[in-house]
Amino acid sequence: MTHCTPQLNLILDTLEADASLGSSGMFRCADFFAGSGLATAALSHFFETVWANDICPRKQAVFSSNHAHKPFLLGSIEHVHGNSIPQHDLSWASFPCQDLSLAGNMSGIRSARSGMVWEWLRVLDETRVKPSIVVAENVKGLLSSRGGENYLFLHEALKERGYAVGAVLLDAVHWLPQSRPRIFVIGVRNHINLRAFTTNGPGWAQPNVVQSVAKKAADWQWWKLPQPTARTLTLEDVIDMHHPFDDEKTVRHHLSLISDKHWKKINEAIKQGKYIFPGYKRTRAGKQVLEVRTDGIAGCLRTASGGSSRQQLLIYKDGTFGTRLLTISEAARLMGAPSGYQIPGSYNQGYQAMGDAIAVPAVSYLAKHLLHPLLAQ
Repeated sequence: MTHCTPQLNLILDTLEADASLGSSGMFRCADFFAGSGLATAALSHFFETVWANDICPRKQAVFSSNHAHKPFLLGSIEHVHGNSIPQHDLSWASFPCQDLSLAGNMSGIRSARSGMVWEWLRVLDETRVKPSIVVAENVKGLLSSRGGENYLFLHEALKERGYAVGAVLLDAVHWLPQSRPRIFVIGVRNHINLRAFTTNGPGWAQPNVVQSVAKKAADWQWWKLPQPTARTLTLEDVIDMHHPFDDEKTVRHHLSLISDKHWKKINEAIKQGKYIFPGYKRTRAGKQVLEVRTDGIAGCLRTASGGSSRQQLLIYKDGTFGTRLLTISEAARLMGAPSGYQIPGSYNQGYQAMGDAIAVPAVSYLAKHLLHPLLAQ
């Protein structure tokens, strides 16, 4: 079970305010590649999820533990038929990133895993009534890899299906102390009036990586989003200072992996009042090292495929240093999971559930300021 700090609850309450916006009932959403259900949770004050799908039984266990009354189809999207899905206004697809991520093989959007996005489009073609809005979410590599080619394939495919298309980059760091930039490709059916929701050029959510691919895309839409207020949630609000450290031998080993250069940064940060330093084990010049951040921000959570993929914490407490793994509850808080979000299973399963998920406040912000108003106008 996870618990939100007062600061995190305030962020979520602010995003959830005025969710109805005069609508007589909630708009409906289908959640593809639904994973552990954080997209459904983030959208829940703006859209009712009427159908969800994922191939992973462990993620279904997390989803169903928190969304018990939501229809969930376990199995490959390859076996999903669009005419069997309830009619919906929003089709959400956080499709696999393995073939687009620097941590993966970068083989592209036509490859086995990330290529599942084409199955989503097939399902879209089979629906009786196409949803008014579609959103495809993925890593920055969707835009930056192969000169933007991967994104352009998707852009054209959505255009051919009658959608006006553009993308934004939202980094969880605007709301949470975690660096987690993600691309949101947004398509809106051509019959919807876009005048109040687009601009003539890029805004804060379209940095250079977005602008570069926009120059190559036909009929690009510059989606308009207000810039969020400065984040107030800190690592100190997220990390449990009472959780025990590793045993003494493990702590000494971890401390030995930190380079002199990093120790200098750590000591300077301590003088500035910082005492929590998240990091990852990496291999540099054939040697294992522990590289930590000193900027008060956690690194991007990953899926737990091995020891180096699990985020370590170096903590300065009572004049000494200790180390330990990030807990599952802390990982959930770094994703903005709602208070009381259940994450059954082992440590690695829970860490993967969060590392493979989506930051709740980023999705809620997008829903509040763009997706829901587009439909409610």
